[in-house]
Amino acid sequence: MMLGIISGTIVLQQLDQFKHPESIISVTEFGHAQVLLAKNIAFLPRHGTDVQHHILPHLINHQANVKALLDIGVTEVIGIHSTGSLKKYLRPGSLVIPDDFLTLLPPPSIYLDKPVHVVPALDVTIRRSCLEAAARCGIEVQNGGTYWQTAGPRLETKAEIKMMSAFADLVGMTMASEATIAAELGLPYGSICSVDNYAHGIGEENLRQEEIHQQAQSNRATIMQIISQYTAGLR
Repeated sequence: MMLGIISGTIVLQQLDQFKHPESIISVTEFGHAQVLLAKNIAFLPRHGTDVQHHILPHLINHQANVKALLDIGVTEVIGIHSTGSLKKYLRPGSLVIPDDFLTLLPPPSIYLDKPVHVVPALDVTIRRSCLEAAARCGIEVQNGGTYWQTAGPRLETKAEIKMMSAFADLVGMTMASEATIAAELGLPYGSICSVDNYAHGIGEENLRQEEIHQQAQSNRATIMQIISQYTAGLR
């Protein structure tokens, strides 16, 4: 088995089995994608590796990214996502293993001219394995939650967040697209969400990008513990 991990800021070098990854450029029919390989893990940085040319959410080539993982032999994928909380009780610093998602945007697709209808879903087995890995680490995570994907790169207005909060728990800009492409390719996909801020209007203070990044960084070590436990069970 080979685990694919799609993430933005997480540093996989904290994993023992990912100390000296091999960087490859995978060329697919949808474009190319950079993948870092080490033993039974393939890491794909969704925003790229060049900090001077950060790939913004609305410009990510999800089709190429997920197909690249499939082409190199990945059998399951975990997406790690920075999110905003749509609920007061979901405080920044929390972790959520979501069980559903929604988006009102036209989703990306690998099908350009075929009348194919796929129902995407977050994989039950991956979700359970993530929850079990967190429990073995003694890490508290929320079991279940709905992720609402927006287009980005801007954050949402208070009115938008007020509407979203009636139907979802988290807001982000990437997961629904990744999960949709994974479903079309028949690749099991699950997610670990880092709650890095209250969405606009949920908290009492105005959003600041620096604070969002700081909270995401502080959750890195905790997420890596879960991933380390998860990968320990891979053969």
